[in-house]
Amino acid sequence: MQSGWETCGAFHTSVKCTVESMAQRLTGNRKREGIDLQQRSLARIEPGTLQLCGMRGGFLIPYFLMLFLEGVPLFYMELAIGQKMRLGSIGAWSAISPYLGGVGLASVVTSLYLCLYYNVINAWSFWYLFHSFQSVLPWAECPINSNRTAPIEECQRATPTQYFFYRETLDISSSIEENGGIHTGQALCLLLAWVITYLFIVQGVKSTGKAVYFTATFPYVVLFIYLIRGVTLHGAINGVKYMFTPKMEQLANPTTWINAATQIFFSLGLGFGSLIAFASYNQYNNNFERQAIIVSLINSGTSIFASIVTFAIYGFKATINYEDCLERTRLLLLNAFSLAEDSITLDNVFEWIEKLNTTYPQQFAELANKLENCDLESELDTAVEGTGLAFIVYSEAIKNMPLSQLWSVLYFIMLLLLGMGSMLGNITAIITPLRDFKVISRMSNEMFNGLVCLFCLLLGLGFTTTSGNYWFTMFNDYGATFSLLFIVLIEVITVSYIYGIRRFEKDIEDMIGHRPHWFWKIMWAGVSPLLLITLFIFYIVNYIQGGTPTYQAWNKELGKSVVTEYPVFGQVFIGLLLVSSVSCVPLTALYVYCRKRKHGHHKRQRTVSTVSA
Repeated sequence: MQSGWETCGAFHTSVKCTVESMAQRLTGNRKREGIDLQQRSLARIEPGTLQLCGMRGGFLIPYFLMLFLEGVPLFYMELAIGQKMRLGSIGAWSAISPYLGGVGLASVVTSLYLCLYYNVINAWSFWYLFHSFQSVLPWAECPINSNRTAPIEECQRATPTQYFFYRETLDISSSIEENGGIHTGQALCLLLAWVITYLFIVQGVKSTGKAVYFTATFPYVVLFIYLIRGVTLHGAINGVKYMFTPKMEQLANPTTWINAATQIFFSLGLGFGSLIAFASYNQYNNNFERQAIIVSLINSGTSIFASIVTFAIYGFKATINYEDCLERTRLLLLNAFSLAEDSITLDNVFEWIEKLNTTYPQQFAELANKLENCDLESELDTAVEGTGLAFIVYSEAIKNMPLSQLWSVLYFIMLLLLGMGSMLGNITAIITPLRDFKVISRMSNEMFNGLVCLFCLLLGLGFTTTSGNYWFTMFNDYGATFSLLFIVLIEVITVSYIYGIRRFEKDIEDMIGHRPHWFWKIMWAGVSPLLLITLFIFYIVNYIQGGTPTYQAWNKELGKSVVTEYPVFGQVFIGLLLVSSVSCVPLTALYVYCRKRKHGHHKRQRTVSTVSA
């Protein structure tokens, strides 16, 4: 399932990062069980999902409902658990019940999947940034063929921006079944991304404190600059109107609600385990309730701000394409009917089409196959679909701006800072709970963090092969959504009905001086679990009813992506992605049960032997 977002998913990370990092750094100088907790004071930046911004009319309603009914209450809950238990995700859930350690383990596995492919986006950003320092942007026009006689045919069939992304950046194969070698340029960019990630986390907060503040604040400067530039672009208002125009038919689609919930989980970092770990370093009486409300609201406010900027640029791109289509139609009509040059304008093209169709029906019918369907709404719809289109759509908009190289450099630097900042949170979500294990806690930060980064890099090289983008899409679509729904559902049921609401609210009163408002208790005990169960069932039903999973395969002969079914091995791998993380919960519970039963059996045997003696 896709969440319907991409670029704006990263924008709103900065506020949460700054607020949390300030709180954690002020209280992160304590020791717990002999482990240096400064390492864990790094603020989490949520990963964001990897689709284009989908915060438009029909999505805004479920987004805000999910924010207030799921996001804020569960954000509050995870902070309270971490601050009370003083442990990472695995340790915290094990402390509530030994059978629930698998919940924390499932969070680690989900974060691992995210880390494997997330840095690939940063590699793409490096690639585009390095290619921005040219007199003519390489995606602004089609390259010439080897005979130097005409542009390359594949580029002519597609667009220069599509060609640069699919052929130059990815060197993509025609299907997931066609494997090829590693793209050397992308592999080097991925290596660079992981080296920088390692340098940021090598010594915990000592090496990341200043980096986090910079990656959290500088993108706001660039975003504000883009806001000023974006709203002054021709046609920007069309994109903003599109964003706020309700599409009520989307509300009847369960996928919209699943996407909204998933976006909230990614945005606030729910289910990854990092919030629990970070909150464990707060002072015991820290007012996490206020933090949960403020951070959640600022986070979502920033999302809207970023979406306005994004859709302003999409509106510019869509308007340019729409007017180009009208101009081609205008010229076609002028030539076909020998009309005066100034008789048809962009404003009256449709009136002339209707008029000529009525006056010269036979002659007009001969042009039917040549006439294009120029529709601004279709252009805007196209601008917000598909993995990787953040690079294609933004690149196409940037190339039409004055001083395009400057805007390109600014945009990809911003994207890199947001992406690298997000990776700090992603990798910390893995490292933090694992360091609770005694074996790992004996290793130095440099050694353990380096091994984790090296492991992710080696596996991530698979995404730089010719079929790597299809595997990237598979991880993006199926690696986190299902598992996050399951993890958060188990968390809220555990707190409400295993640990107990009454016990939980007493813990909160002990920490912040008052019991939680009735709203929070209703959300935890009733509304949130029911919503999550409903979404979980919808996800499974949609997956089953959807038939064979499909992906967008690039067809160089047509110059566009075509829907293709995953082969059998791809479907099996999707099943493994869906099951591997959630299976940690029952398998861990089974392991603990068997271990306790075995120890109980040995204990009874020893008791019998003692009595006999």
